[in-house]
Amino acid sequence: MIQRLFDIVQQRSQQAPQDVMLAAKENGQWRTYSCSDVWNTARHMAGGLLQLGIANAQLLPETQEKIAIISPNRPEWMITDIAAQLTGAVLTPVYPTISPTDLVYVLQEAGVRIVFVANADIYNHFKDALAQLPLVTSIFSFDKLEGVRHWTELTTDKLQPDESVISRITPDTLATIIYTSGTTGNPKGVMLSHNNIVSNVRDSMPVFTFAAAGERALSFLPLNHIFERMVTYVYLHSGVSIYYAESMDTIGANLKEVQPMVFTTVPRLLEKVYERIMNTAMELKGIKRALFFWALELGKQYDNAQPGSAWYRMQLWLANKIIFSKWREALGGNVKAIVTGSAACQERLARIFSSAGITIMEGYGLTETSPVVTVNRFESEHRRIGSIGPLIDNVEVKIAEDGEIMVKGPNVTIGYYKHPELTEAAMKDGWFMTGDIGTWQEGRFLKITDRKKEIFKTSGGKYVAPQAIENRMKESPYIEQMMVTGANMKFVGALIVPAFAQVRKYLRDNHAGLSIPDNNTALVALPEARQLIQKQVDKYNELFSHPEQVKKFALLPAEWTIDSGELTPSLKVKRKAIEQRYAKEINWLYTEQ
Repeated sequence: MIQRLFDIVQQRSQQAPQDVMLAAKENGQWRTYSCSDVWNTARHMAGGLLQLGIANAQLLPETQEKIAIISPNRPEWMITDIAAQLTGAVLTPVYPTISPTDLVYVLQEAGVRIVFVANADIYNHFKDALAQLPLVTSIFSFDKLEGVRHWTELTTDKLQPDESVISRITPDTLATIIYTSGTTGNPKGVMLSHNNIVSNVRDSMPVFTFAAAGERALSFLPLNHIFERMVTYVYLHSGVSIYYAESMDTIGANLKEVQPMVFTTVPRLLEKVYERIMNTAMELKGIKRALFFWALELGKQYDNAQPGSAWYRMQLWLANKIIFSKWREALGGNVKAIVTGSAACQERLARIFSSAGITIMEGYGLTETSPVVTVNRFESEHRRIGSIGPLIDNVEVKIAEDGEIMVKGPNVTIGYYKHPELTEAAMKDGWFMTGDIGTWQEGRFLKITDRKKEIFKTSGGKYVAPQAIENRMKESPYIEQMMVTGANMKFVGALIVPAFAQVRKYLRDNHAGLSIPDNNTALVALPEARQLIQKQVDKYNELFSHPEQVKKFALLPAEWTIDSGELTPSLKVKRKAIEQRYAKEINWLYTEQ
């Protein structure tokens, strides 16, 4: 019976030792790792880690060894995860994109002694920070680096794990500490036990009814994120082979090579896929262009709960034959579903992709819930566009009087590491307080309306939920990113990052003779660009009540990114960081003109 995470890998190695478990590109070629390869290498590595003096006399959160990993997705990442578990240690993954200052904070608080880095770029970026940590005594790399021990030192055949330690690892043993990326303040270390994650794997399995053994998944969301890590174990449990994308820039090419059945993503990346499709479509001429936009309009009307008339269904069938089939080919030709989470997915995207035979399964969860709470199923009767789906097995949700979503189940964290006061504040009568505001649809489909902390009141006393406004307006092909403002102000304003390529295309097509600058700062200063965005804002404002409508906006010349500090590693907007960086622009919104 599977009770610990590594039990899943052991079971697969016994059931199908030669099946491909993991794969990655090495020197331009896909290298595959069989189930037995992964399990045996992890066991040897556990023996190697034990030689470093792993603390496991007492398997308690305070005394267990903490091992950090700073690496993009690759087979070595998962092998290290399994090996650490087999020693009774706790893996503490760190996003390669965090600042050196945050790295020092996390490793100091967790008490990390052993660190794994992926490559020269990551090692060089964090080398000085690691030197500030006297507790860090062992650093290993996955790529061969001069002056750094290579991870294969720990995987020689003569090394073996300690079976007496493995037998003491229980479902309640701490498996990992995941530091939340934190949109405010210092990161918090979320403690997840084997049972937290294993229960979420087990209770999410019925969601993946379409996942057949021998199929492939493409993985590119960071394994540091519990969403991708938990789903990885779902794939392994299902017998699905995991192929790791080379980078975010190669996802398109890797999809065609791997031909996966499924992949997980966040809405921001799904938006990027859609934008690339639209950019291609904008270059089409004549009948090809007309057919594309005809199919697109059909897609926007799609609703799996209300299939539409026979005439609509016939047109959609035809659109799938001549237009949407090309979308599926671009995604490898075999994708049945895309599972999305971490933030709200635009309804428009869910409708269009699902109409194209690429089912969007939007779900909901938090690091503290391991993560899945609800998810829209592959089967149409258990999927509602605009919702985050029905509950998974063995998880309960209650809506508090103020609308906050409360969660209870075996997946809920055992607490925040070294911060019992934060644990206590997050729990109420055994329920985890998510900080999200939600409602039920049809009595079983959960819908998020906003983050509790992000809802604000204007000076006129009207409450505004910014996410609903932002998600709607970002449906415009000319609006790339947006943040609504207006707390304690007399009206709602917004910071808008235009979709620069689309704006330039529109101006070229509709303003003959206009000089269109390559520089984004000059572009957003053009009256014609502002008029275009104003039309978009006016169009979507009609969907909201008067107090919620955006009365004034500032156009920004640069996209928000992780590297520039405006997005978290899971691509959520850091509102406070943006407010500080663009204080001048926000002040302009509320200055009388």
